[in-house]
Amino acid sequence: MPRSHPAQTVDLPAGAVAKETTYEAALAELEQIVQRMEGGQLPLEESIAAYRRGSELLKHCQQQLADAERKIEVLEGGALRDFDAASGAAQ
Repeated sequence: MPRSHPAQTVDLPAGAVAKETTYEAALAELEQIVQRMEGGQLPLEESIAAYRRGSELLKHCQQQLADAERKIEVLEGGALRDFDAASGAAQ
């Protein structure tokens, strides 16, 4: 039975997520990997490679979120304040 998703390159070496990869692109690739793995149709070696790639993508996304938080702290003068979504302003 053919797989519904074509094989993707998921066996890149550790740390292979390009720094210029956007958060959104990394998250989209991670979601695709999760879907393929949840489908249960990957052979063992492909599952291991997909897991490794997913781990690297997750680290990349977490780093980008941490970087964004630091930028916000700088913009707020070193103090991260709560954001009120209703008013659209920092408290």
